[in-house]
Amino acid sequence: MDEAARQTLDRTFVECSALGFQAVLTTVLAVACYVLWKRSRGAHFLTWTVAWAVYVARLACMSTFLVQRDYVWLFLHQTATAISSLLLLAAALQASRGFVFRLWHASLVPLAILGAWLTIYGVRSMLIGGIASSVLLASVTIGTGVIFWRARPRISSRAAPVLAWTFVLWGIHHLDYPLLRRFGASVLYGVFADVLFLFAIGLGMLFIVLGDESRKLATRTTQLEDLTRLLLRAQEDERRRIARELHDEAGQVLTAVKIELDLEGRADAGALVGRALAQVRDLSNLLRPSVLDDLGLGAALKALADDFSARTRIGSALDLQGAARRLAPDLEVVIYRVIQEALTNIARHAHATMAFVHLAIDERRALLTVEDNGRGLALAPGQDSRAHMGWLGMRERVTAVGGTLSIEPGSRGGVCIRADIPVGVTA
Repeated sequence: MDEAARQTLDRTFVECSALGFQAVLTTVLAVACYVLWKRSRGAHFLTWTVAWAVYVARLACMSTFLVQRDYVWLFLHQTATAISSLLLLAAALQASRGFVFRLWHASLVPLAILGAWLTIYGVRSMLIGGIASSVLLASVTIGTGVIFWRARPRISSRAAPVLAWTFVLWGIHHLDYPLLRRFGASVLYGVFADVLFLFAIGLGMLFIVLGDESRKLATRTTQLEDLTRLLLRAQEDERRRIARELHDEAGQVLTAVKIELDLEGRADAGALVGRALAQVRDLSNLLRPSVLDDLGLGAALKALADDFSARTRIGSALDLQGAARRLAPDLEVVIYRVIQEALTNIARHAHATMAFVHLAIDERRALLTVEDNGRGLALAPGQDSRAHMGWLGMRERVTAVGGTLSIEPGSRGGVCIRADIPVGVTA
């Protein structure tokens, strides 16, 4: 074997090895797309799977052509190139516009075969045939990039630009086949560029998956927030109904019994019924204070603080700014319940002598602070402060209306609960 033949053989081996590496990488991409299709059932992932499988066949045909120099393999290579490009275009349409395959789309396959035959066998000049096929291939590939670019609002903000620029640059790269080298020559350069583009396309597909998962998570989060809001509203409605029943039914019956006992001179029995009546009224007020609906948030909070001090012997300092304004009923309930829960936790856990409540309402938000001078956050080993002192219930209420809640050590040695709630002042 002379030196020229040996160099040709060595070059063919290297080029076939490079094409083999590209085929392995493309196969991995096809398998990944298939797994994603099985997982998400996105039609574009199945189309990508078929497209990359055809692309692997394209690489196999090119390798065989380099070894045998039989133009039938170059014809099959051109056919596979056209079909894979059309499939990549279809996948882009599916991902961006919900494109659906129709029966007439199958007619593009014979057209791709006819175009490949004309390129290889019908045109006498390989340069003219190469330019024609490369321009057509580049147009389809660049068109795929344009579709992804226009689909930015519907596809992941990271995926669309990556895929758009990758396909546009890949389409431009297709134009160098007839311009920079002859068929079968300088394959390493093309393989190196194609591998880079495949990596970029794989990255774009990953961004699509992450974007889809992010949208699903956002949807589920919104659904959970809506469900929480509905549950809290149902809870308040049920509390209101039970409080009304206790006040109107049980309260009236006990009042009538007490009057009868007092008229009969049975003072001891009347006193017992009086205590039971007071307990029913207290329970009714805890479930749903009528003053909140009748007189507003400011009056309800004053009554809450007075009742808290009377029941627990813990002093309370109430500082209300702007509380005379009426807010949306849901917001008033949230503010009232957060303060009520915070005071309840002070009574149960803080060992405090004073509770300090500050509420400032302006046109945009309600800023709430509840603080005590007790022992602070006394947590058991491994206990999370967020699960302590009714944190979860308060947090759910506040986040359900778009606010934030935090718990931190207070300036008076105890615990400080802060809430920032967006409001729309109605009066």
